[in-house]
Amino acid sequence: MDEILVLLFAAVALIGALGTYLQRDPFNKLIAIGITYGGVLPFIIDRGYLDVAIVVSLIIPISTIIILPLMRRDLRDT
Repeated sequence: MDEILVLLFAAVALIGALGTYLQRDPFNKLIAIGITYGGVLPFIIDRGYLDVAIVVSLIIPISTIIILPLMRRDLRDT
């Protein structure tokens, strides 16, 4: 992988990790975890683990779609 791309993807992953650490709202924290995933996925693909990359690419968005509405639910709704 080109060195500039490696630095770019590593920066995206670090920004996502730092954003996850600094966020207090669980909704924003989940979005920052998605940014981290966006920076890590090219490294998984570069190593040749395409089957893992496909599974992760399917699981992360589906779990995010399921978790986001649960985080915005009020306690009075239960």
